Amino acid sequence: MFGKALAAGSAAVVFTTVVIAATVTTLVVVEHGAPPAHAPGNGSAPSPEAHADIPESMLVLYQRAAGVCPGLDWSILAGIGKIETDHGRSPLPGVSSGENFAGAGGPMQFLAPTFDGVIAAHQLPAGGATPPSRYNPSDAVHAAAYYLCDSGAPGDMYAAIFAYNHADWYVRDVLDQAARYRTTVPEGSGDCADTADAGRAAAVLAFACAQLGQPYVWGGNGPEASGGWDCSGLTKAAFAAVGVSLPRVAADQYHAGPVVPESSLRPGDLVFYGTADNIHHVGLYLGGGKIINAPTFDVPVRIQDYRWPGDDFYGATRPLSVSGNATPSNPAP
Repeated sequence: MFGKALAAGSAAVVFTTVVIAATVTTLVVVEHGAPPAHAPGNGSAPSPEAHADIPESMLVLYQRAAGVCPGLDWSILAGIGKIETDHGRSPLPGVSSGENFAGAGGPMQFLAPTFDGVIAAHQLPAGGATPPSRYNPSDAVHAAAYYLCDSGAPGDMYAAIFAYNHADWYVRDVLDQAARYRTTVPEGSGDCADTADAGRAAAVLAFACAQLGQPYVWGGNGPEASGGWDCSGLTKAAFAAVGVSLPRVAADQYHAGPVVPESSLRPGDLVFYGTADNIHHVGLYLGGGKIINAPTFDVPVRIQDYRWPGDDFYGATRPLSVSGNATPSNPAP
C-alpha cells in the first residue's frame, strides 16, 4: 500500500512536514525485523487517556473491529485512527468527504483501490453503509482491521503497520500511541477475546461481546426487536443464550440471586448499582475489573471498569450457580 505513506491524514500541526518527509523515507529499503517496543498484550483495556481522547462510538468500533483479526489489539486500530484523522475529527480534506492530495479518504484514510480490494476479499459486518464506504466509520475501521490481518498482524505487527503506511516514523508513532491508549490487565481476564473458552460463563459473555457497539435503548430487547439494548435487556438475553431465565428488570435480577461478595467476583457474574430501594443498573463481569454493559442514553454497549469514582455499586450475583435455572421472566416495565 505504497500510496498510503503519502496519505496519513493526521490532524497534527506537523502533518505537511511529516508527509513530505515520508515521501523520502519510503524510497529507502527499511529493516524492520525487530519486534516492536510496545507489543500489545492479550488483555488490554482503555486507559484514562483513551477514554478522554477517543469518541465513545469510535472506541467501541475499534474494540469490536479488532475481533475480526484474532490477537489484534484494538489499541493498534485506535493508534492508526488517531494519527490518520484524529478519529475522524480532522477538518482536513478527504476525511468526511473527498480526498486528500494523495487520493486517500475517510477516517482511516484508505485509497479507493485498497479499500475496494479489502471489501472484495472480506464481507464487512452489518452496521456500515450500503454499499460499504471508506467514509463510513464502521466500514473503515473493520476494513483497517482486515487489512492489518492480511498484512501480517498480529504476528508481525511492525510489518502490518508498515504495509498500511510505508514509513518507519509512522509505525513508531502508531505503536507509541497505542501503548498510551491501553491499560494492561492480567492475561486471561477483562477482555472479550477470553470468551472463546468453553463453559456457560464464556457463552454468556460471548453473546454480550457480540453486542458491542449496539445502541442503548430504554426498555430495549435487542437490535431486531427494539433497535438496541438497555442494561437488563442485555443481561437477560445473554443468560437466555445458555438456557438461564432471568427477570426483566435490574432490581428483580438482583433479588433472583444468589448474592456473592464483591471480593469473589468471577467472569459471568452480574454486578448491580443503586440502593436497596432503587437498583437501577446491571452489567456482566468480564474479569480484570471490567464489565460489559449497556450504560445509558447515547452510550452504546461497551466495556468499562466496574468501579469508578463516585459509583453506587450495590452488589453482585451469580446466576450460573443455580442448577436448572428456568424461572419465568417478569414482564417488562
